[in-house]
Parts: sequence; C-alpha cells; structure tokens
Amino acid sequence: MVSAGVLREHLVAAGLAGRVATGREDSLRSYRLFAARDPRVLIGVDPVGAWRVPDLVGLMAERCGVSGDMGCVSGADVIDPELTIAALDAFAERIGTAARRRAPVLLGTGHPHRLLGFYAALAAALSAAGCAVLTPAKGRRVDILTRFGLRTHNLDYVRGVALVRESGAFTRGCATGAHTHSPLPVRTALAAAAEVGGPLPELVIGDHGWVCGAGQLGFEAIGLADTDDPAPFVGQAEGCVAVVVPVDDAVRSAYYRPLTRYVLNRACLSQ
Repeated sequence: MVSAGVLREHLVAAGLAGRVATGREDSLRSYRLFAARDPRVLIGVDPVGAWRVPDLVGLMAERCGVSGDMGCVSGADVIDPELTIAALDAFAERIGTAARRRAPVLLGTGHPHRLLGFYAALAAALSAAGCAVLTPAKGRRVDILTRFGLRTHNLDYVRGVALVRESGAFTRGCATGAHTHSPLPVRTALAAAAEVGGPLPELVIGDHGWVCGAGQLGFEAIGLADTDDPAPFVGQAEGCVAVVVPVDDAVRSAYYRPLTRYVLNRACLSQ
C-alpha cells in the first residue's frame, strides 16, 4: 500500500510533480495556441468560454500549481503534489464506482511509451472486478494530421488499452504505438461501438484526445494531463471532463507504478 505521504515524496523525487521537465515557454506557447482555438491544442474540446491567455494561466495555477504570474516566462513549470494527490483521490473514486457498478469502460492513451503500463493495470483490475473493458474498432483506419502531414494510423489495443500505430508499424506488429494528441481515435472507437449497438462505455479513462474527445461527446471521462495541455483542465472547468490529474506525462514508465498502486488501493481494487 502506498500512503499519501510516501506518494508525495515519490511524485517530487521522480519529477512527476514539484519542478517538472515541462518548460514554462512550452506551456505558454500551448496557452496562446489554445486561446487562438488551434485544433492541435484543443484536442477535442470545444470551449464555451473565451479563454484568453491570462484566463488559462489562472486556471492552470489553480488546477496544477504553475505560477500565476504573467511575468514568469521561462524556467521549469511546477505542479503542486497536493493537487496531484487530491485529483488522484477523485480519479480513484470514479474508478471504484465503475467497478462496483460493473460498468463497461474504455481506456486509451496518446502516450503509449510512457503511460501504457499505468492504464493496463487499471484495465486488468477493472476487468477482474467484472467490468467489460471495451475494444471497439480494432484495426480501424484513422487519418491523423501530424507535423509531418496527414498520416494513416490504425487503432489497436494492448492489454485492454487503445492506442494508434502508423499503418506500417501496425502491419509489422510493433510493440509500441504512436504519440498523438488527436481526438479522432476515441471518436472512431465510440462511433464503431454505436454502429454495432454497443455497449458504450460508462467511463472513459485516458489522456490527450481520449479524455477530451470522449468528454466533449458527453461520456464521463477522467485522465492525466501535463502543464502544457490546458484542454483537459478547460474541459473540467466547463463540465465536460470529470477528473483531470495534473502530472508530468512523459517520465519513465516505471515511475507511474506507485500511482497505480495508490489509485487501486483507494478504489478498493486489487492489482
């Protein structure tokens, strides 16, 4: 069992919270793009509010613990570990509720190299509790606009967790998927589930476009987000995303294991 105190120490020591690797410059760039309604940064959220850059800085200071000073334009970003733990508690509560209801769930990640293990452990625990871990649209083509242009990907599932692979990697059966912020994979998965008459997920767990895209479509969605990803936090502020955990989403995959143990313990689920 991982206590809140032990987890707090781990979060800071591993760079998951406290001073994180994400730079203030990168975060401010994302906030400017979000304010300009750039779809690369909206990642599936359709904001109701105006959300100017000062609004976003204020929101991220409140929800993550970054500096709220508009004059702070460089250096490392900061995540308040207390905010991370409080959000993990809310995250675990939603997972525990889904487990008790034996609700169908969908898990997906745009960070398979880092976060696949975290989500896969949740998928295994939820499946053991009687939840149907959904895998709709496996192999379905998804064309995603990347910085290299439009690239064809395919939707795949590893240990119950959705991810995308570039089409050549899919045919070669590569073990890892592609990094993406796009909401198109979750839209594709949810549309495919609806096409065959369900079941549809009662809870979507993920990051990037998975949590934002599902939440915007009206599904209960919970996930993780870094300081340079304002969209999930805006979605939470506007009510379309249920829970967002502020955490560095690009550290070594092994560093997320204590978070897994903490969440499953709080949710009263075994690993």
